Amino acid sequence: MSQILDTVVSSLRDLVGSAVKVVPALIIALIIIMLTRYAAQFAVRIAEKIGTRTLQSRSLQSLLRKTANLTTWIFGIVLACVVAFPGLRLGDIIATLGLGSVAVGFAFQDIFKNFLSGILILIQRPFRIDDQIVIGDYEGTVEQIDIRTTKIRTYGGERVLMPNSEVFTSAVRVRTAYSKRRTDLAVGVDYNTPLPEAQSILQRTIEEVEGVLNKPLPEIDLVGFGDSSIDFVVRYWTKPRQQQVRQAQTKAILAIKKALDAADISIPYPIRTLYYYDQDKYNDYLPSAEANDAKKNDSRFNLPAMSDLDSK
Repeated sequence: MSQILDTVVSSLRDLVGSAVKVVPALIIALIIIMLTRYAAQFAVRIAEKIGTRTLQSRSLQSLLRKTANLTTWIFGIVLACVVAFPGLRLGDIIATLGLGSVAVGFAFQDIFKNFLSGILILIQRPFRIDDQIVIGDYEGTVEQIDIRTTKIRTYGGERVLMPNSEVFTSAVRVRTAYSKRRTDLAVGVDYNTPLPEAQSILQRTIEEVEGVLNKPLPEIDLVGFGDSSIDFVVRYWTKPRQQQVRQAQTKAILAIKKALDAADISIPYPIRTLYYYDQDKYNDYLPSAEANDAKKNDSRFNLPAMSDLDSK
């Protein structure tokens, strides 16, 4: 019995001794983690200053701040683990992180694909925040470019989250990439219209529309002969925002209609001519008796008899 008690006491002494040895290391590790918080804040401030001076993209500045914060925390946690567990070597930690990163990479390959695509979009800057773009079936204003998604606000007031990998690999139409945008407006006139007069009226009218730019000058082109009209295309330039394009187009349509009415030039509409006939007389599916009666009543089948011809 005494031997068992001696063994228990000896084990407790060893545990207490080990705990006493570990406590200082744990305290130092906790201090390192607390200091890491302040170091991360300092690193974020430094990254913010550098990003403001060297980078124009707000999204890229945000990426730099997040990277500085994450890197500082990783370094602080690894250092705390090395101090708290002296037997743990830095090489073992790096090897463990390497194996873990491979496993995580296979499990979250879509997330990493969007992450890398987001970094490339931020670096290449094919479009910017507040640009109006078209990607696939979606069109709207770019609100934010994150690491994983690009946020688009549609003209109908909806938010669309596009994965960066899809944005990076798709054709993107940037409507506000330049300072002006062209609109082609089709106008048809009657065939009896003097074409030079109509062209002159359209030219004067579109140049006076509010919102239409003088440079480049609007152009009036004849494009073809329609079914019921001769077709013009009025080409004019406006500022690129969608609202400005729509407002200018509405004013242009109102002004052109008013000017053509004042000049007594009509804008024709399609005309169709319909022919009707009695189907009962030419129905191939009537019974034979009804068909014969129809033939007798039809003047085309009432031919003179042979005896009548002989007598003549």
